[in-house]
Amino acid sequence: MARRRDQVLDAAIEVLGAEGLRRLTYQAVDTTAGVPTGTTSNYFRNRTALIDGIVDHLQAVERREWESFAAGTDPADPGELADAMAAFARHATGPARARTAARFALFLESTARPELRAPLARGRQTVLAWGAEWVGRFGSAAPDRHGRILLDHLDGAILHQLAFPDEDFDPAPEIRELLGGLLGKGGRGTGPRVVK
Repeated sequence: MARRRDQVLDAAIEVLGAEGLRRLTYQAVDTTAGVPTGTTSNYFRNRTALIDGIVDHLQAVERREWESFAAGTDPADPGELADAMAAFARHATGPARARTAARFALFLESTARPELRAPLARGRQTVLAWGAEWVGRFGSAAPDRHGRILLDHLDGAILHQLAFPDEDFDPAPEIRELLGGLLGKGGRGTGPRVVK
């Protein structure tokens, strides 16, 4: 049952990433998922529930992928974190392009549809907590702030690569430079750890 629900959500994300929110219908999701008509509506009784499901599913999938890219990074070497973030960005703009486009489509749509803001804000807070956790592991003196700065930079780099694809896309040098500045000389935080 959980596998069928994930199949429906994967299809919803594919529709959203390829065709935008206006094309996100139960019928389109059922067709893309290759499931019987009515399957999506059985899991998600209304559009709000479907969008909530998409946001949670995007977050869960991206968390699993990030953890796989970052597994084994050495907290004594911020360059490894930069490389993991760059690999994640290349994945997000390559094999996971439709999923990434779906996430940005929801962000943009929320400017005109306030009902989207609550699930997106909830998802963002979770992602910011991951960012704080990771920079904290690498010695950040202000993990909440530094995590937010890093993630905002990463989102910007990903968005630009989606809009203006570059065959030589490699955000690692910029991420490495940004991390060096945030974490201090040598990559380690020098002040007392501050948690907001």
